[in-house]
Amino acid sequence: MIEYRNLRIALLGAGAVGAQVASLLLEHGEELASRVGAGLELVGVAVRDLDAPRSTGIPRELLTTDARSLILGADIVIELMGGIEPAREYLMLALNSGADVITANKALLATHGPELFEEAEQVGAQLYYEAAVGGAIPIIRPLRDSLAGDRVHRILGIVNGTTNYILDRMDLEGDSLEEALAAATELGYAEADPTADIEGYDAAQKAAILASLAFHTTVPLDLVHREGITSITREQVRSARRAGFVVKLLAVCERLTDPETGIEGVSARVHPALVPETHPLAAVHGANNAVFLEAEAAGSLMFYGAGAGGIQTASAVLGDVVSAARRHVIGGPGVAESTHADLPILPISSVVTRYQITLEVLDRPGVLAQIATLFSEHGVSVEAVTQSVGPEAGHARTEATATLVIGTHQATEGALADTVATLGASDVVTRVTSVLRVEGTQQ
Repeated sequence: MIEYRNLRIALLGAGAVGAQVASLLLEHGEELASRVGAGLELVGVAVRDLDAPRSTGIPRELLTTDARSLILGADIVIELMGGIEPAREYLMLALNSGADVITANKALLATHGPELFEEAEQVGAQLYYEAAVGGAIPIIRPLRDSLAGDRVHRILGIVNGTTNYILDRMDLEGDSLEEALAAATELGYAEADPTADIEGYDAAQKAAILASLAFHTTVPLDLVHREGITSITREQVRSARRAGFVVKLLAVCERLTDPETGIEGVSARVHPALVPETHPLAAVHGANNAVFLEAEAAGSLMFYGAGAGGIQTASAVLGDVVSAARRHVIGGPGVAESTHADLPILPISSVVTRYQITLEVLDRPGVLAQIATLFSEHGVSVEAVTQSVGPEAGHARTEATATLVIGTHQATEGALADTVATLGASDVVTRVTSVLRVEGTQQ
């Protein structure tokens, strides 16, 4: 048997994930080579600062600040730098040189994915990105390969470990958002600036990637509706639990038909949602991630596991390394991305969903009938109403108030949003306390 030459691997970035990838390549190189049929040689690690402290030891002779020279001498380039530039420039250089590329850079893929995929296809290279969504959870390859012949209808994803930890702690420990965020920061789940997580930017990037794969259509990041968790209160979480729900930040990607125009398209959105406590996603605790998928033939599938962490994400990166190395040994061009369905991206107003609306209303006869009329005028059907008498509505008002929790039947997002706006302007509603979508119920 003729042995294949050693494959030269360049690593860009030696942070938490990069350092773990380097360590595992050096430690398990022989075992990985036996799976591939060729030696895997880590020829260098590009860093900004040669003397910066690192979580695992990387031999000094492997470190370099000359990323371009390293890339041009490699068969496989692993990009774990993060950010848009110079990561995009380096990946384009790698693809142009004929190297296969592996990245965990969700922001880059969500922003410049089509450009990178087109470049890879033109030169016959392959772009791998299993680690970009869900950490160690294998979700990219199942969507791209295993389910390529199926018709995916819907994806519900908990794809940000930081927000899941925060909401889970608010549910189980009774913390406020601020208390839960402080705990997440202390444990290293949240960055010093947690904006990307708690405002939903990180999850939106992943939703764009998942939707593009699932529906074979490029979904631009700026067309992903995004809401974070900063408005979620301890009382909302408690109220949800009493009603049989838990609050989760969900990435929702679905194939749908616009009720008014009949146009079939896709939608991708990120927002807090009420999930029934009987749904598998309700049992996803701590900083874990999970993706619940509904397909026409395969039915319901769930992918669950660690969504972050250096060693966990490194596992997904090394899986891509083995795949890329096997392709080199076997030969043949890379597999192009299947994003040619070109379905329209529908606005969130086209989505059909359910709301749970909590109102503070004047406690007087006839108020409930007035509220019901407002719902009816917008074509929204009420499924359930619970009422409790509240304290006086602050020193500015002398009239007592009551709290109404109203669950709706399914309606378009546009109709529901208009209903909420009308309720807020009503003279019998003193405050719209909470509006949450309900996801994960029987469609």
